[in-house]
Amino acid sequence: MGLSDDLTNLAIWGLVGTWLLVIGTLILMWWQTRSARHLNSANAILEMRDRFDSREMRKARAQFSTWLLSREGDFPQLEVPRMFEMLGSLTHEGVLEERMVWSGFGGYVSAYYTRLREPVDYIGQWRKSWRDPLIFGQFEWLYHRIQRMDKRMYRGLGVVFLPPGEEADLVLRGEVKSHESVV
Repeated sequence: MGLSDDLTNLAIWGLVGTWLLVIGTLILMWWQTRSARHLNSANAILEMRDRFDSREMRKARAQFSTWLLSREGDFPQLEVPRMFEMLGSLTHEGVLEERMVWSGFGGYVSAYYTRLREPVDYIGQWRKSWRDPLIFGQFEWLYHRIQRMDKRMYRGLGVVFLPPGEEADLVLRGEVKSHESVV
């Protein structure tokens, strides 16, 4: 019972200590990875927001908004919905965190998507004419995620929402005025 039991106890405690060290290291690595992912998502959102607010993109947003509000003139470039498509894709793949995207782009996603679907379903028309049912599919996915997050975030706060079309028009008119103040 002497030396052999002491060596066995020492070996057991050594094994337990080793496993505790391994588990602690794994937890630390998980935490560091999670923190890095949050930071990368935040940096990507900030970069996308800078691009979204650049002079060129504000001009594209104003032109696209003007066209969506009036439906007159030449068909605009699709730069704005393409950006939302990329944002949706990155969010869907987990590269960007949904709550950050909701916070930075939610109102814009909802407004543009609403007016691309109502009163004329342009996305549906593009899907038929280009024979591609996936055209702006990630933008659509993002819109539905934003809608769910709106309901979750505002639940119990007594917020009275405008009808989607009115809210969309309000945002799009703001896009036009915002560009006019920069030019």
